[in-house]
Amino acid sequence: MAAPPQDTAPAGPLGRHAAGSPGPLRLTWVQPEDLLGHELRQAAEDGRDAAAIERVWLDAGGALAPERAGASAATADPRLRRLADRLLDELALLPSPLAGNEPTDLAAVRTLCEAWPAPLAPGSPAHEEPGATADPAPYDSAPHDSALRERLEAAWLGRAAGCLLGKPVEKMPLAGIREIARATGNWPLDGWFTQAGLDEATVRRLPWNRRSAATSLAENIDGMPEDDDLNYPVLGLLLLQRHGHGFRTDDVATLWLDELPAGRTFTAERVAYRNLLDGCVPPETGSRRNPFREWIGALIRADVFGWTHPGDPGTAAELAWRDATLSHTANGVYGEMFTAAVVAEAASGTAPDVLSCLRTGLRVVPPGSRLMRAVTFGIETALAEPTGTAAGFETVVDRLHEEYGHHHWVHVLPNAALLAAALTHADGDFTGSICRAVSGGWDTDSVGATAGSVAGLLAGSPEALPARWTGPLRNRLATSVGGFDGTGFDALARLTCRLAYPTPRPPADRQEIPAP
Repeated sequence: MAAPPQDTAPAGPLGRHAAGSPGPLRLTWVQPEDLLGHELRQAAEDGRDAAAIERVWLDAGGALAPERAGASAATADPRLRRLADRLLDELALLPSPLAGNEPTDLAAVRTLCEAWPAPLAPGSPAHEEPGATADPAPYDSAPHDSALRERLEAAWLGRAAGCLLGKPVEKMPLAGIREIARATGNWPLDGWFTQAGLDEATVRRLPWNRRSAATSLAENIDGMPEDDDLNYPVLGLLLLQRHGHGFRTDDVATLWLDELPAGRTFTAERVAYRNLLDGCVPPETGSRRNPFREWIGALIRADVFGWTHPGDPGTAAELAWRDATLSHTANGVYGEMFTAAVVAEAASGTAPDVLSCLRTGLRVVPPGSRLMRAVTFGIETALAEPTGTAAGFETVVDRLHEEYGHHHWVHVLPNAALLAAALTHADGDFTGSICRAVSGGWDTDSVGATAGSVAGLLAGSPEALPARWTGPLRNRLATSVGGFDGTGFDALARLTCRLAYPTPRPPADRQEIPAP
């Protein structure tokens, strides 16, 4: 997930006027007249009857949500904007018939998850007192675990490579991704996107993501450019440095205000940021006038909690819950919990295969939830086609789009289904995982990033990743998080390892990979 779409908002986070082109100032992802349309769509997805409210809105001259954009093209008059504010509050009062199966409260989630993974040890961070003052270097056993450090560097590199692969085609329709890849001899997708050999008429008709093309096409890559999919893992490291594993959601909020530029937030995170500035506190920040609360934003923040809790997926999921509830509810929160648990299992070095990691992740997801169904659907659809080669994955993607194509392209459900399908069909292979994830469309850079992180962990070391993916990264990350711009992935892995919670010796039925 990255900048506002090119069809309404150009290079900057605000809108046409902010980028110097003619037209009114349009603030993406926060204007009431745009939020109202998205909330009507969310109501339809979670079973609320909003027909009467929708009629009032349309009769007054309001419009439905922009299909792919962060803001509609026209500015609403003050009367319509006031109406949108009122209707947003009315929509929030409508009961959802799915609420019983999709709680946000952690205790309720755990009650529904009968197979919730137990902590590895009684002293695990799940039992730390939230808000306790953190020791700047509390876990001094992890730095000596060279095998974990190798896995973490592969995960950082994998996350960056998968994100970078997806950046130039983010927001592009699935048919456009396939057409461009075929036209450049890169289908099934197997390498970086390129404009070399692509005719100008096709580029005009299927434009690259304009923020990203200059740094993410094969001919332009020189290090990892800035992206929110990498900003959030860096922020996660700062969170653990400052507050330890007992951090509170309030600590996440304070960190955002201190270190995260508002213009580098999008969808649910931008609404939560605005709610903080309006004086709201968590968890209201995630629910108040936030129609993006079940989108993918929380999922992309999960990795650091899995990276620092190898082999402890239940604890990783609990920390992910504390992070996610700043900006999300229900399935949006489960997306981060699921991913944190998958990553924690993969980080253990003892997971037998990618399917075992995905199934471990499902143990922290309420069984009656839509996220459980989406991930399960992704896995089963992938297993129904021959795995291990890319040939059958186009059929898998077509089935996913038939099932989830009515959702917004940034919603967590289609993207979680695609993530699970890509990892399953590639059987955890690195190139196969990131290429399948990106070739499936929707939020290409975010799904590519998470697939790359998991597959990198399973690969086990930077050397196990193909150099054609890691070499162009130049061991250099650009980020808008202060103090980290230009940091190497090896340095980030060392820091992550120092922050990892020490784990006891694995049970006898799990083989530990010895440090080299």
